[in-house]
Amino acid sequence: MRRVKRVPKSRLDAYEAVFTALAHPARRRVLMAVHFGGGAMAAGEIAAQFSHAWQTTTRHLQVLEAAGLLRHERLGRRRIYRIERKRLLLVKDWLALVSRK
Repeated sequence: MRRVKRVPKSRLDAYEAVFTALAHPARRRVLMAVHFGGGAMAAGEIAAQFSHAWQTTTRHLQVLEAAGLLRHERLGRRRIYRIERKRLLLVKDWLALVSRK
């Protein structure tokens, strides 16, 4: 019988947060916009990419930030969002975990 590797609860929680955030197509598009925007974009520049309301964009940014996929810094009145590439490695890690035989 094969031995099952235990994944720590903290890692499972991290996977859950990342995949929950990535489950929504608009949030995936936000990440793509920031990526193709050079890896950093102001909140207003991100919002200009979408036709939905500013509040909806703000909520998507909050979810991505809570999942650790984005971080922001304030420059005067602007919020500049950057992708947290290390956090995206969780996706690769999970795929490697479930694809092992």
